[in-house]
Amino acid sequence: MNLLIIEDDTNLNEGLFYAFESEGFNVLKAYTKQEGLHIFNNKNIDFIILDCNLPDGNGFDICKQIREMSDIPIIMLTARDSEIDEVTGLEIGLDDYITKPFSLSVLKARVKVSIRKKSNNKVLYSNGIRLDQKLLKVYKNEVDLELSAVEYKLINYLIENKGQILLKEQILHHIWDSEENYVDENIISVNIRRLRMKVEDNPSNPKYIKTAYGMGYLWNEVE
Repeated sequence: MNLLIIEDDTNLNEGLFYAFESEGFNVLKAYTKQEGLHIFNNKNIDFIILDCNLPDGNGFDICKQIREMSDIPIIMLTARDSEIDEVTGLEIGLDDYITKPFSLSVLKARVKVSIRKKSNNKVLYSNGIRLDQKLLKVYKNEVDLELSAVEYKLINYLIENKGQILLKEQILHHIWDSEENYVDENIISVNIRRLRMKVEDNPSNPKYIKTAYGMGYLWNEVE
């Protein structure tokens, strides 16, 4: 799991780096708002520990920007023990809020709790698509696509494996043939066509659900 620490206090940043690296995280460090957002936009980040006050901005602004793209867990660190700050942070999408000085063991525990909560409510984002695995809903530019159960399973499987060619046999087994019952593979192309009608801007020239001829299909992330 990739953990990003955005904290301008060098000693604290280094201490958190080694503490969470020893817990098995792949830890990335940033010391400014700009650096933190650059790493977030270019790496596959799974969790963020975020300082409230940074040399070039504040953690609230970073949280707002990230929440426009992702629901990954974010814990904010702050030296200000303010109820207003805590309420504001939670309202804009923070998962937790902890004041300095703090116990490292408490922070570790809160990180683990946040990860468990998010794992039970995973949301996938790609190409303007938001897929909520808890609600079993899919939105395109925040418009409900109203998919059938099969269409939902199909797009979920494609996005979870984005960039990877899924063979027709894999798709059949994963969605239709889990009990080893015979299913005509033409059912895949029928449902792919239906899904493209709802997902693609131009279904006759699909950008997202690409065909790997003679093999299967893949979800192509273009954004």
